Amino acid sequence: MADVRKPGLAFPRTSENVAKLAIVGIALLIVVKAVASAITGSVGIMADAVHSFIDLSGAVVALIGIKVSAKPPDQGHAFGHGKAENISSVVISALIFAAGFTVAYEAVRRLIDGVTVELAGVGIGVTAVAIVVNVLMSRYAMRVASISDSLALEATARDMMADVLSSCAVLVGLVLVGLTGRSVFDPAVALLVAVLIIRAAFVTLKRSFGGLMDARLPDEEEEAIRACIMQHCGHVVGFHRLRTRKAGSDRHIDLHVVMPKNASVEEAHQVCDHLEQDIAARLTGARVNIHVEPCSLECHQCLVSCSLRRKDR
Repeated sequence: MADVRKPGLAFPRTSENVAKLAIVGIALLIVVKAVASAITGSVGIMADAVHSFIDLSGAVVALIGIKVSAKPPDQGHAFGHGKAENISSVVISALIFAAGFTVAYEAVRRLIDGVTVELAGVGIGVTAVAIVVNVLMSRYAMRVASISDSLALEATARDMMADVLSSCAVLVGLVLVGLTGRSVFDPAVALLVAVLIIRAAFVTLKRSFGGLMDARLPDEEEEAIRACIMQHCGHVVGFHRLRTRKAGSDRHIDLHVVMPKNASVEEAHQVCDHLEQDIAARLTGARVNIHVEPCSLECHQCLVSCSLRRKDR
């Protein structure tokens, strides 16, 4: 039975802190990579630095999205500000696409014009350090994004992981240059880096648009909602018109619940309150809207015991 609650961290504050940490870490990597590219003349390291710059822009956008989405509902935004994270993720995707095509253009140009890589050992050392730092930051950011259900932070984590892959490709290229003395491996690997970057952008964009287009919740989450309703089968006759969507980390759930015709307003209210609490206990950020309908007195399949059913018998 699905349970997407993952306790252990205070949110959204922790998401903001991780986004800030990512900004600082990425900024330092950009400086290191830029210096290494200038020393070695490596287009691969330059491509990696460009990717890191896009990472930095994305982390800033993610931080803004996280802060905006954390605002409570107001008069102008009755359903909250959760889609700010989806919008942030779309912007980050666009930045990643831009980085990918920029790196691809530069790699092709260097393949045509030729390139000379010097001090490959320096580039190898710098790239190896960048890989370790990015792995640690991206894994931590992804863990926090998973717990907080932050789409913007997840996009940043995926961007940093794409940076890890590109750095690994650059490292391989520099090692090949060092072993063979042929600098052509450097732009060739940079072209591979561009493909990895563009793929990461596509994955992030697909997830972002799902929320903007009000795609329904995953099957396991809707099944958890149905399980909660079935636990109230002693009071609820049935349900229909279950509709779900997600905005940022908020899950909006709308359904019609059928109750005995002679149930009082107080009884219906209590059942709905319990149902909302049960769903919120299973799904983080659940916002439940329930419409109550009376039964049609067709009691032959009903499991609810009520006075009307006794009279019918």
